[in-house]
Amino acid sequence: MSGTTTATAPSGRRVPRSQEGANRWLVLVVLCVSLLLVAVDATVLHVAVPAVTEDLKPGGIELLWIVDVYPLVCASLLILFGTLGDRVGRRRVLLLGYALFGVASAVAATADNAQVLIAARALLGVGGAMIMPATLSILRQVFPDRRERAVAIGVWSAVAGIGAAGGPLLGGFLLEHFWWGSVFLINIPLMLVSLPIGRWLLPESTGDRNGPWDVVGALMAAGGLFGLVFAVKRAGGGESPFGMTTLLSFAVGTALLIGFVRRQRRRKHPLIDLSMFARPAFSTSLGCIVLAMLALVGLELVAAQYLQLVLGLSPMETGMRLVPLTVAAMAAGLAGSKLLHRFGPRTMVASGFTLTAVAVMVLTGMGDRANDPLLLTSFVLLGLGLQTTLFGSYESMLSEAPQSQAGGAAAIGETSYQLGAGIGIALLGSVMNAAYAPGLSSVPGVPAKESAAAGHSLGEAYEIASRLGGNAGTALRNAARESFVHGLHVTLLVSAGLLLLGALMALRLPRTMECGAAEPEAKAEPGIPAPRDATVVAAESVR
Repeated sequence: MSGTTTATAPSGRRVPRSQEGANRWLVLVVLCVSLLLVAVDATVLHVAVPAVTEDLKPGGIELLWIVDVYPLVCASLLILFGTLGDRVGRRRVLLLGYALFGVASAVAATADNAQVLIAARALLGVGGAMIMPATLSILRQVFPDRRERAVAIGVWSAVAGIGAAGGPLLGGFLLEHFWWGSVFLINIPLMLVSLPIGRWLLPESTGDRNGPWDVVGALMAAGGLFGLVFAVKRAGGGESPFGMTTLLSFAVGTALLIGFVRRQRRRKHPLIDLSMFARPAFSTSLGCIVLAMLALVGLELVAAQYLQLVLGLSPMETGMRLVPLTVAAMAAGLAGSKLLHRFGPRTMVASGFTLTAVAVMVLTGMGDRANDPLLLTSFVLLGLGLQTTLFGSYESMLSEAPQSQAGGAAAIGETSYQLGAGIGIALLGSVMNAAYAPGLSSVPGVPAKESAAAGHSLGEAYEIASRLGGNAGTALRNAARESFVHGLHVTLLVSAGLLLLGALMALRLPRTMECGAAEPEAKAEPGIPAPRDATVVAAESVR
């Protein structure tokens, strides 16, 4: 079986197949650039956390919000904008996301307090929610044949890994030469270039428009996700998990999500077709994406602080230490299509999780002194394992969804990606704080008030130690460093356990990759001129 796609130019003439194929891959390049910007922004701030802390003086909870409000807002709104793209045009939503992303970047770069930076990061999350599902649903549209699509997703997932892992490197370079706001300012020229290119090249398409758009359902899902994560954040910030606010937040979030599911089941035209979750490959792939991103983003946040505050590396040196992870992720993504054909989704994803767990366990050998060979080995394994997992999971998830539901399926997949990233930061950050703070409860010579404040973060402990000076300051600094390393080891062990859970979950995936006929593509948006020789408006399946 081989699938081929026939494209029609605006004039009605038939586009040569060779040119059509070239256009498909050119569209993939544009989509990957879009994804790269969003993925980088999810992690670029990690190495800038110490600089932001020193400049804006955020509290512990504010600092957590600065870091993870972006992925959480993005995750909450992906379903909203994914289904909106199905109705008004995926390219339209994508271009609007570009514009909003640029504006929010300018606000974030010039923020003079923590509240403004949190608001700007939230606005970036809105822009990201417009961009991410559009890239994946357009990819699903222009690559109807699964074999070709597997190659495209391999490139796409490699770019996602490069963006997430390369963010700290880019952030480190910028912090070496400019102020922390520059990590946001670089988005503006890139978006100014992406807007006209995207409008000229990307195809416009829509999906299923039956029934009204369930905005209420989308808001219920967003509120539910925020409620659950807010409860986790409060517990991780030192609040009692049985406190009134924490319990109320958890209860409201859970109730909203249950109500969302019941609402979708009752509606004739639901916002999300819940029957897709009954397919083992689809639901299992989503769970694997959540666990993989939970490990990646949470570990990178902890690792960036460890490399800078414990080992004393500069932001640029910190970013350079993460280069092997980026290279390994890129290699795994590019080789993903061949590996999937040979081993199948089940073996590929389970092996990726297992390899990542091994990498995490290797990292527990790190102490308060640098060990570059161990760090290099673990980061290479981490990049290979995580990217192998993400590729196999995304390919299986997208191939299980019909083309008519590409926007909704893409939104669900990207929600899992961003939700995993957000919960990873909140959950592993909470584990880190819980293991770190007790070691500073009673440092000899340090007043109880200062000890309690030092337990909020390692950066704050160093600041208090400098202010105290003398033996008390030295004792506090040493205790904080030792406690942080202990907390790092505990966090790594928890992460390894979650990764092994993911390996067991992956056993529900299909054993082999099944390639059927290419599906018809989404219909082009009526009344919108097709882009030059790049719009795919009809598909044929040829056996």
